[in-house]
Amino acid sequence: MQRLLCCGLLCLGLSSSLLADWRQFRGTDNTGLSPEAATVDWSGEQELDWSAELPGRGLSSPVIVGDQVIVTACSGPREERLHVLSFSAKDGSRQWERQFWATGRTVCHPKTSVAAPTPASDGKRIFAFYSSNDLVCLDLDGNLLWYRGLTYDYPNASNSLGMSSSLLVQGDIVVAMAECDDESFTIGLNTATGETSWKLDRPRKANWTSPSLMTAGDKAQVLLQSSAGVAAVDVASGEVKWTYADGAATIPTLVVAGDVAYVPSNGLTALRPGTSNPAVPEIVWQEGSLRPGTASPIVFGDGVYVINTAGVLTKASLTDGSRVWQARMKGPFSASPVVVGGKMLCVNEEGVSQVIDLADEGKTISTHELGETVLATPSVTADGIYLRSDGHLWKLRLGE
Repeated sequence: MQRLLCCGLLCLGLSSSLLADWRQFRGTDNTGLSPEAATVDWSGEQELDWSAELPGRGLSSPVIVGDQVIVTACSGPREERLHVLSFSAKDGSRQWERQFWATGRTVCHPKTSVAAPTPASDGKRIFAFYSSNDLVCLDLDGNLLWYRGLTYDYPNASNSLGMSSSLLVQGDIVVAMAECDDESFTIGLNTATGETSWKLDRPRKANWTSPSLMTAGDKAQVLLQSSAGVAAVDVASGEVKWTYADGAATIPTLVVAGDVAYVPSNGLTALRPGTSNPAVPEIVWQEGSLRPGTASPIVFGDGVYVINTAGVLTKASLTDGSRVWQARMKGPFSASPVVVGGKMLCVNEEGVSQVIDLADEGKTISTHELGETVLATPSVTADGIYLRSDGHLWKLRLGE
């Protein structure tokens, strides 16, 4: 019994350590909620802790593994130089930097960049992905473990505006979406070797959404959203488990809460895996007035929150999608919101971070002007909030 108790405490400690990190786009579990979202006592005040200079452009979010803050960037006249950088979470000092040459296409719309996809980590390795379809794997000290230039295998997988789908890591698979108007696919690679574990042909239309994680029993599934709808894929095998085929947005990404996916489709559609027919999901509700702009929806407590193109934040009921309240913020927004300490942090394109009190119908508690264009989604741990622009990485303390 004592041995079992010790093992249980060890597992709990490992779980807590995992949750303390922010290992991929919108957090380790893709929800946009910090592990302390409901427990941290945060007044909502923002205080600048440190800032660090970055060598080039980037829309990717930082990922945090222990004391390391990992950021990607790109530089050069054609953004052909790819950077991976590690900073100390404590003081912002640079720990290391690695640079690579892009092997694929680097043409992008002026608003975006080659370093648009957010990297990911499994706690032992760092996976960095770029619009050029280059995928780099490093250890936590920055040593190169493997490199996949996917353009060599799939030369037509690109679009004229640039690719931006972020990575997802689950178990021993890293999932990369390279979905476009031509050679469109999603691929699962072995985290240790970079070898292809599975590959799915996908709808041939430009797509900038990112994969999302859903648990079905004891199996992990990745939800792939595109103009055609949503496909639920077994992460380990690449087998498609169910398909929603009524179309979906190609910029804001769905969010999962429990067994329900909230999909930017026909406004917003709540889906759960079907019971009578496992290949077809159940539509819980559909609300046409809940139409996300660029920012992805987020679920917290008893509500799902959507920011539209006019910068209006709407809280809707998880039960039926009915509107609970609305609040206008200062937009426009490209970054998706995150929640910490029961409060929402939204950063607009002008670099103004706004803390919203979700318990007071969206009242703005505080603002902080970063003074630079910010298009990347913030990353959050109990230690602070991490934001980036083309030129800087910042850490904001959670003021009391």
